[in-house]
Amino acid sequence: MNEPTILFAGDSVTDCGRREDPAGLGNGYVLRIAETLGSEAHWLNCGISGDRSRDLRERWDRDVLAARPALVSVLVGVNDTWRRYDSDDPTPAADFEANYRALLEPLAADRVGLVLIEPFLLPVRAEQTGWRDDLEPKIAIVRSLAREYEATLVPADTALNAVGDAAGLAPDGVHPSHRGHEVLATLWLEHAASQLTAVLRR
Repeated sequence: MNEPTILFAGDSVTDCGRREDPAGLGNGYVLRIAETLGSEAHWLNCGISGDRSRDLRERWDRDVLAARPALVSVLVGVNDTWRRYDSDDPTPAADFEANYRALLEPLAADRVGLVLIEPFLLPVRAEQTGWRDDLEPKIAIVRSLAREYEATLVPADTALNAVGDAAGLAPDGVHPSHRGHEVLATLWLEHAASQLTAVLRR
């Protein structure tokens, strides 16, 4: 029996140098999850630094659906917010929802397991506190879609902010440190355990 493919899609938080890594996993939370669970599955990292929801949507058929995954984990949204503030190029909440829904629809139709990670922001600069006005509606959309599509929700924004060490977890507020990736991987494993069990027993 072929090993099921567990695929991670997202932006730089997922990418973590995976395109320069001979194993293709990068050096972030995806690697830690794969090392914890070992060889029971085929692990595939499809993160690309800088991606927004619309970028994932554009490459979804090629990078995700073509891999015929048994489970897909998605982490996207912080760049949809960030580009509003550094490039005056916002992604309205309605567009974010439409893009995200387009990612989930074909997977749900094929009964692929779904894990949705909240996009997160750990403000370390005063101006980043204001970014939450844009990000929080997007987090709410991810939570709503998780309920609608019966996906596992990983409450990354909630949990990481609750730790209370923003700079220690993400020095620039967005990209996790070594410790931040460890916390994110642990959180993912805790919340996705039932999904993983179901996929590995197929």
